[in-house]
Amino acid sequence: MEGRTRLLLLSLLFLFSHARLPPGSRSSSNTTADELALLSFMSMLSGPSALLASWNTSTNYCTWPGVACSRRPPVRVVSLLMNSFNLSGKISPFVGNLSFLEKLNLGNNQLIGEIPPELGRLAKLQLLNLSANSLEGSIPATIGRCTELKLLCLTNNKLQGEIPTEIGNLKNLLGLFLFTNAFSGEIPQSLTELPSMVHLTFYDNKLSGEIPASLSNLTNLQFLGLGKNMLTGSIPSSLGLLPKLSWLDLGFNNLSGVIPTSLWNISSLVMFSVSQNIMLSGTIPPNAFNNLPHLQKIYMDNNQFHGQIPASIANASELEHVQLGYNLFSGIVPPEIGRLRNLSWLELSQTMLEAKEPKDWEFLTALTNCSQLRILDMMFCRLGGVLPNSVSNLSTSLEILFLGHNPISGSIPRDIGNLFNLQIVDFAQNNFTGTIPSSFSRLTNLQGLTLYGNKFSGPISTIGNLTELNYLYLGANGFSGGIPNTLGNLKKLLELDLSRNNFTGSIPNALFNIPTLSEGFDLSYNNLEGAIPQEIGNLKNLVQFHAEFNKLSGQIPSTLGDCQLLQSLYLQNNFLSGNIPSLLGQLKGLENLDLSSNNLSGQIPKFLGDLRMLYYLNVSFNSFIGEVPSTGVFANSSGVSVQGNGRLCGGIPDLHLPLCSLQLPKKKHKLLAVPIVISIAATLAILSSLYILLTWHRRSKTKTPSTMFMPGHPCISYSQLVKATDSFSPSNLLGSGSFGSVYKGELDDQDGESRNLVAVKVLKLQTPGALKSFIVECEALRNMRHRNLVKIVTTCASIDSRGNDFKAIVYDFMPNGSLEGWLHPDANDVQTEQRYLDLAERVTILLDVAYALDYLHSDGPVPVIHCDLKSSNVLLDADMVAHVGDFGLAKIIVDGSLIVQQSVSSMGFRGTIGYAAPEYGAGNVVSTNGDIYSYGILVLEMVTGRRPTDSTFREGLSLREYVELALHNGTMDIIDTRLSLSLENEFQGVGEGDSSQNRKTDCLIALLKLGLSCSEELPSSRMPTGEIIKELLVIKGSIL
Repeated sequence: MEGRTRLLLLSLLFLFSHARLPPGSRSSSNTTADELALLSFMSMLSGPSALLASWNTSTNYCTWPGVACSRRPPVRVVSLLMNSFNLSGKISPFVGNLSFLEKLNLGNNQLIGEIPPELGRLAKLQLLNLSANSLEGSIPATIGRCTELKLLCLTNNKLQGEIPTEIGNLKNLLGLFLFTNAFSGEIPQSLTELPSMVHLTFYDNKLSGEIPASLSNLTNLQFLGLGKNMLTGSIPSSLGLLPKLSWLDLGFNNLSGVIPTSLWNISSLVMFSVSQNIMLSGTIPPNAFNNLPHLQKIYMDNNQFHGQIPASIANASELEHVQLGYNLFSGIVPPEIGRLRNLSWLELSQTMLEAKEPKDWEFLTALTNCSQLRILDMMFCRLGGVLPNSVSNLSTSLEILFLGHNPISGSIPRDIGNLFNLQIVDFAQNNFTGTIPSSFSRLTNLQGLTLYGNKFSGPISTIGNLTELNYLYLGANGFSGGIPNTLGNLKKLLELDLSRNNFTGSIPNALFNIPTLSEGFDLSYNNLEGAIPQEIGNLKNLVQFHAEFNKLSGQIPSTLGDCQLLQSLYLQNNFLSGNIPSLLGQLKGLENLDLSSNNLSGQIPKFLGDLRMLYYLNVSFNSFIGEVPSTGVFANSSGVSVQGNGRLCGGIPDLHLPLCSLQLPKKKHKLLAVPIVISIAATLAILSSLYILLTWHRRSKTKTPSTMFMPGHPCISYSQLVKATDSFSPSNLLGSGSFGSVYKGELDDQDGESRNLVAVKVLKLQTPGALKSFIVECEALRNMRHRNLVKIVTTCASIDSRGNDFKAIVYDFMPNGSLEGWLHPDANDVQTEQRYLDLAERVTILLDVAYALDYLHSDGPVPVIHCDLKSSNVLLDADMVAHVGDFGLAKIIVDGSLIVQQSVSSMGFRGTIGYAAPEYGAGNVVSTNGDIYSYGILVLEMVTGRRPTDSTFREGLSLREYVELALHNGTMDIIDTRLSLSLENEFQGVGEGDSSQNRKTDCLIALLKLGLSCSEELPSSRMPTGEIIKELLVIKGSIL
């Protein structure tokens, strides 16, 4: 404290004496002036106590840490070098009084505030380094007076504003480092008049405008870093005139056009980057690499470059990093690439590079010559056929091997274990078969293994030796046998996915002794039996647990309540019994809970309504009894499902449950109840017999197939529908199609006390196929129960007022209409024209539809193929929850075979043009993959706001091709204009930071890629619904 007081008094003395001197005057002692300037400088800073204590007047200031003085008289401070001194506070303006200062280095501290304009008085200053601090404001124009300055480094701060043109006065400047700030405006023309400039970098700012062609005047320039800004226009060909340029970074901008030919002739280039620009296109010339002998790194990813990769790439013999992915390159990978002996990183993913025949894989064999290769990434290409055995002979330095999302077939080469330094392997979504090679056990450095979505079979016992694994994804294969106990050896595992296989037996206790297992644990869709081990409570940090669609029995373990971070718990479609444990009330972060289709009993606990984060609860089809709570998640009918529990009562009105009795029946009434029950039962039996006879008679008369009967959906009379729709009034007409018209109506409920809005679909029986459509829809939905499917209220098979056959299906009314109406509102309708879906709503709707498809394809009583998924068949309820409807073309699969399957001649084209899968046009049998294709087109329609038959597409171009061409360059240009404008206004109006903008832009890109992945031409290459849901959940989480 005493030292601080002395510094403050000295500072005040200096301020007082200096205030009395006229500008430019000096004190009687220059030594004292420098000393007081230093003390004033330190008085505004905090730092290590030893440093502060050493700066005192009892010692010569030239010996103070960080201070250096001239060796010849007059003795003046010439250097203040305090880089990484752990200083905090502001830079004192009195530093400007150190008039002989040549070097000022305050980098890598915690300085705040603005750069003092007084630094412009340091006429002898040659080095100014203020990097890696938290300085704000702009660069003072007075810096232009420091004409001796050779190095100006202000990187990694929070500086903003325009770069002052006065910097152009610094004719001796060799290096200008301004990267990682928030500078805006254009690159000043004055900077192109600094003939000594060697190093110029503005990376990671907000500079706009075009790249000045006059930068070619900087003939000594060796390093030009303009990446990660907002620069537009074309790349100036004049940059090719820079004879000493070794580093050229133009990536992450909005540049367009082609790469000038002159750039391929800068023989001094060591690094060249144009990554992630908009509208950069063209081809790489055949001789592009002939004049680049020193090139070590080339980054051209995420653009629109097309054509073949030239064989001349081998002439750039020093290449280490080659990153060309996310472009439209086609053809084969030139085997000459194997001559790049220094190659360590080869990234060619998300291109149209292909391999159809064994000779097309020669490049892989050639790469075995690249002894430094560490990363090989060729995901999302068109590599087909069998993976060559030569992959096992790649460099033992290989750490990352990405070949996922290709149509590769055959088995994994048995000697893959030779690559013992592998850390991440991704073979997902191929057509690999066979077992996991035993040599996999030698990959003991493996941290991530993804084999998801192949056709592997057999056991997985070899995995238990990979003790460094953090991520293990083996889902959607045909693995069988028991889950090995040795998986419990994977003590570093963060996420484990064994879903959608044929595993049998019980869940090993050892899996619940992996303390790191936190991000996800998925055992769903297997044949696992027995109880869920109590040891699950050991997974204190687990976020998601999936065990649905198995044969698990016993009670839900109460120890689940110890998984304090659990957000999603899915146990549906098992044989679990007993009550819901009260300890689940400890899961305060629980968001999704699905216990449906089990044998659970007792009352639905009220504590579930107290879980504030819970927004989805499904306890349907169990044996729960008693009153349903009405708070929390129970207050939202779209977030809770309780159907299929016959003895529930209460709850909110939207659940349509009977009221609860005020008192339980007394014991003495039991004897009285017996004869009453017997009488009622007898009466019901008689009525049932009469109903069956009448139904049989009516069916025989109308010749309606038996598939029309829908359990739980009693028929309604024609006269009731006439009344409900006001005689099918045109004012109630909601829409019409080839098979019928849909009317809005009001039906009395069973007790007659209220009226419910419904949608009545009246079949046009004179239309060929309409009756079959009616039968198909009834059959498809007769046992279907899902919150994202349109619910059938009842049906009508009768005679109209003219004596003609009459068929109708009555659905729940969807007040917000179809998704099509929201994506393509009628410009002439003021009400619908104002409809708009924001990004979060679009993602939520897509997730709803994905859930519906997953249920139809995998989770329902029998698999159902919709065959006509499109935006007009997705309906939105009052809460904007999406419901898939119109099953008139649906196909039902029983024991692997289609039933109720119409031929093309009887039903016409399968689906709707633009949405229908290409294989349907060739007359192929329908499959779930066809629905996935339609879903992919729907995703693209949601993001772009364009119909798949949009008239603006040039001839022969589809919506998918339109997106594929533009994905890597014009994302913000191809998305729905209203969505784009809304996001721009959101970023500007709310003041969201770059991270939020980048996050939402990344989400748009991810959605477009999802749409493309789902709409692949090859049906087997399309993403399954489970993966779609996972991807959408990630996207949804990143924007909320």
